[in-house]
Amino acid sequence: MSKPFVILKAAMSVDGKIASIGGDSKLSCEEDLRRLHYLRSQVDAVMVGVGTILKDDPSLTVRLVRGRNPIRVVVDSQASTPPTAKVLDQKALTIIAVSRKAPKKRLERLKERGAKIIVAGKKQVNLKVLLNRLCQMGIKKLLVEGGSTLNWSLIKEHLVDELQVSVCPFILGGEKAKTLVGGKGFRRIAESLKLKLVRVGRVGEDIILVYRPLATKQ
Repeated sequence: MSKPFVILKAAMSVDGKIASIGGDSKLSCEEDLRRLHYLRSQVDAVMVGVGTILKDDPSLTVRLVRGRNPIRVVVDSQASTPPTAKVLDQKALTIIAVSRKAPKKRLERLKERGAKIIVAGKKQVNLKVLLNRLCQMGIKKLLVEGGSTLNWSLIKEHLVDELQVSVCPFILGGEKAKTLVGGKGFRRIAESLKLKLVRVGRVGEDIILVYRPLATKQ
């Protein structure tokens, strides 16, 4: 299967949370935010799940550094992205990846806002199919700024080629606070995604850890 090189970028607290129990996810320092925008300028596309769109309404454009805006990809099985979402602001091409179950009226509204629709999956978006389609479109490098659900969906299928984690100097706690990776989880350590640490750095107050899988299953 052909697919882009997938970089998963996330910021988390020292105790592994990507948001507080109240949904506050502003963990990164200013220097790390600029690094994120630089990463956006260096990839062909940036991808998030619809949960991120509904909660944070990001534009996913390059603003804190000079550079071009990447193509924006939203994994949205039921086409729940609001037509008023910032990601549909026409500053770059936006792809909404949906399933065959997505309501036609919602799809039409998104098309009217200029979104390109990719159908990939029967009831839910099949990420392997989606990544293959993106590769066919010429997308070679993909930055994922996902929440815990999308992160798990990619990791369980071994679709991540590089993991960049910013560890921020906070402890959030909370059993229900979202962690870096959610979902069902691997039952046994032997089944999990084994990583190799390839780089450690510091940006402002944050520690940057860069990992590569020991073996990526295609």
